Amino acid sequence: MDKETRIKGDRAIEHIPATKDKALRINLNENIYGTFAEIGAGQETVRHFFRAGGSSGTIAKAMSAYDKDFSDAIYGIEDDGRYVTESRLKKMLAHETNLMEKRLSREKHPSKLFFSYANTVATIDFAKQFKGHGWVGIRYQLDPDEDYNDIIIHIRFKETDARLQQETLGILGVNLIYGAFYKFHEPKKLLRYLYDHLDKDQLEIDTINFSGPRFSHIDNRLMSLQLVKNGMTDAVMFDPQGNNVLPAAILYKKNILALRGSFRPVTKVNMDMYEHSLNMFLAENKVDKDNTLVVFEITLSNLRSEGEIDERDFMDRAELLCSLGQTVMISNFQEYYRVVEYFSAYTKARMGLAMGVNNLVDIFDEKYYRHLSGGILEAFGKLFYRDLKVFLYPMLGDDGEVINSENLKVHPRMKELYKFFKFNGKVVDIEGFDLHNLQVFSREVLKMISQGKTGWESMLPAGIAELIKKDQLFGYDPNKVLEESNS
Repeated sequence: MDKETRIKGDRAIEHIPATKDKALRINLNENIYGTFAEIGAGQETVRHFFRAGGSSGTIAKAMSAYDKDFSDAIYGIEDDGRYVTESRLKKMLAHETNLMEKRLSREKHPSKLFFSYANTVATIDFAKQFKGHGWVGIRYQLDPDEDYNDIIIHIRFKETDARLQQETLGILGVNLIYGAFYKFHEPKKLLRYLYDHLDKDQLEIDTINFSGPRFSHIDNRLMSLQLVKNGMTDAVMFDPQGNNVLPAAILYKKNILALRGSFRPVTKVNMDMYEHSLNMFLAENKVDKDNTLVVFEITLSNLRSEGEIDERDFMDRAELLCSLGQTVMISNFQEYYRVVEYFSAYTKARMGLAMGVNNLVDIFDEKYYRHLSGGILEAFGKLFYRDLKVFLYPMLGDDGEVINSENLKVHPRMKELYKFFKFNGKVVDIEGFDLHNLQVFSREVLKMISQGKTGWESMLPAGIAELIKKDQLFGYDPNKVLEESNS
């Protein structure tokens, strides 16, 4: 089949060009000219361009420096000695681009749009224990007088056959090059088109970064949100500087303390929970402070507003958390056990979950596990099979009573199960909390902000109220405040 059809609902909206047609269109563009450097999975991308025809005007060079000594001689030696890294990919792109600029005269080729495509990949190992991953990128021009643009992605293979992984990589490479030149003005669509003729069961894209003059307006965190929203990956992460980071890189062998919330906005309750649970976590056996990562997690369901993801709202929350020096994760994990499973793929060290009483009560609600054949017992087996501990932050009851792990109420059928985990030290109460914080609720703060009321500032961590006012986040409108104060 030369073409497929993209379907939205029941309505066909457009045709997908065949992989060969994409490569041919690139080849027939007399201005596009560049190099292919592929390490680790064969020359799978460039072969599509050779086979499509007309490649002599497109391919300046195709190479595959498989031998490590040759690769090091060409691109230099990595500090960590590894080859399948973002740093390696960037060195490949820079080296190949510089060679083109040196060897080809701009006077002779004034209209040429130079590009360098590269990948560095490890496919599945012989024992099939490690499925493989890689970095793929393109550095390219859209105007001969402009600086270069970069699109860099990290992928994880899901197939269990090296040959199939190679074929998948080749199709992805064609999609990336085609999208870079013909869909650059619609980066959200470009992301979706990376899966043309591919299935999400074949490939996961868990990191993407755009840079360069044509992408100066792009917020890479929003692009990461699209990866989760489109089902391309389960989770994406941002460091305290607000940059996209590869989850595997920062989670690897770490002790992890995770806090889930809406953080809309982040309040003193959240930070009080964070500070006390972290101190308790660090006091645990085998938890080294220098090897511990705290993750503030927002589930995709918490990013929805009236059924659709409010991207501006997402940006507001992420920026505020990052401003407090926190690492942020956006996931599509509704259940806590899935968060733990995700972390367990990267670390075998200690884990902790900090949460409020309501969250723990929800964990013991059977309705969330009906899709599992083993029901709640299967979920709890996945949640607590490792040395995980829940740090529980109390709440105020309707009568003003402080509710903690000793007096909270779960469904009668869950009482014995709850007692089992409580008795075995899996649930511990956070001590030393600020009693005044128990009267702070983010939904009430949000309502006060949007209605122009005052007094909410004292419920937030230092500096957060000022950021909300300065950037007019969460519906803050200084005119509303004036109207409210004058009424």
